Amino acid sequence: MKLFTRNMVLRAAGSLLALSALLPPVAANAARIENPVAVFSGLDKITGRITTFDVYVNETVQFGALQVTPKACYSRDQAEAQKIDGFVEVDEITLDRKIRRIFTGWMFAASPGLNAVEHPIYDVWLKDCKTSSDVPAPDGAKATAR
Repeated sequence: MKLFTRNMVLRAAGSLLALSALLPPVAANAARIENPVAVFSGLDKITGRITTFDVYVNETVQFGALQVTPKACYSRDQAEAQKIDGFVEVDEITLDRKIRRIFTGWMFAASPGLNAVEHPIYDVWLKDCKTSSDVPAPDGAKATAR
């Protein structure tokens, strides 16, 4: 069994320290910014038309037979790589006028197909989060970020 001398340990530690100085710094997790407006795109598969629409958090907008309700919409500081994500509920209005939940979960703007709304006629995906909208704010909604 080989014994390590103090000099060997110090040389190894010095080498590791020098090597770590060459590595790029690890980025700290950027703080999530909570936004009051979520931006969605919706595809009508029958007409092929894509529509972009703003929805205030905790408000519902109807797109075709779907009701889209964002519960949260987060972005990152402009200096950071943008990671847009939102927690969304999507309901379908059936032919007999009943409301059926077809999606509840996180959507990621960078990967729209990851958690997609599966519907035979419509696709809906999160595009962005914003601090304000041209659409008038509903009663009780905040038009700007906190």
